[in-house]
Amino acid sequence: MKKLSTALLTSVIALWSVSTVQAGEIAVIVKTVNSTFWQNVQKGADAAIKDLNGHTITFQGPASESAIADQVNMVENAVNRKVDGIVLAPSDPDALVPAVKKAWEARIPVVLIDSQLAEGSEQYYQSFLATDNKKAGELAAQALIEKVGTEGKIAIMSYVAGAGSEIGRVGGFTDYIKANSKLEIVGPFYSQSQMATALNQTTDVLAANSDLKGIFGANEPTAIGVGRALVQSGKAGKVVGIGFDGNQDLQEFVKDGTLAGIAVQGSYQMGELGVQTIGKILNKEKVEKFVDTGVVVVTKDNIEKPEAKNVLY
Repeated sequence: MKKLSTALLTSVIALWSVSTVQAGEIAVIVKTVNSTFWQNVQKGADAAIKDLNGHTITFQGPASESAIADQVNMVENAVNRKVDGIVLAPSDPDALVPAVKKAWEARIPVVLIDSQLAEGSEQYYQSFLATDNKKAGELAAQALIEKVGTEGKIAIMSYVAGAGSEIGRVGGFTDYIKANSKLEIVGPFYSQSQMATALNQTTDVLAANSDLKGIFGANEPTAIGVGRALVQSGKAGKVVGIGFDGNQDLQEFVKDGTLAGIAVQGSYQMGELGVQTIGKILNKEKVEKFVDTGVVVVTKDNIEKPEAKNVLY
């Protein structure tokens, strides 16, 4: 009889634990789990959850940034699980709106990171934490102009057409180039955030444009592909490369001169602030509608300095 009571007590405790975890879940849903940028977002989120008593975190993302339907399903599943809050990096500004609206209708707070949703959906989320991508694109363009001058030909290697971050970043880059130089732009070409695709596209662009002076790789996998293409084609150090994001591969490209610089976002800060912001909302505290998480242009000159080390991963 005593054994039965112990078993019963154990099962009751187990059930209570499961329900507590579910009740306190904050779902962090990013564009893909297969990128060190998003893995660094997870580190920030994991650090922040420790200060939110009684809450747990789940971290999810599709296999690739272009698997938009998979991300929509993840958000809808989180709503169905009745999570306490959602931190979301939307892969598509339009496709994610209905799912975020469902969260709003279920009174589940949503904090966006990295990329925006389509205009008109502002009421469905509480805060947006991101790099000011337009400003970041301008900084990348400025860095390129400093190296190549204001005349000649450059290429833009982008990632997913229409993604919120891409519109601002590549738009900011392009507008700055047009306003401040006579540089001719080849592209943009879209890698779908696949490094191998970016490598092949860049190889083709370099072969077709022997007079190319510079090239911009607009996110992590794309910039790695650009760097590898420059090395493989023997153009490293001859064609000026500017990348975006700051994982180990890109840092090595800066150190050896393959890339002249990388514009690096505060990815850790996005995860950390995202979870902290959900915590504030749950505590009925006021939060800002937009928070700029910053960007640093990292070059060989500052890569060992604190300003760079704080954002590199």
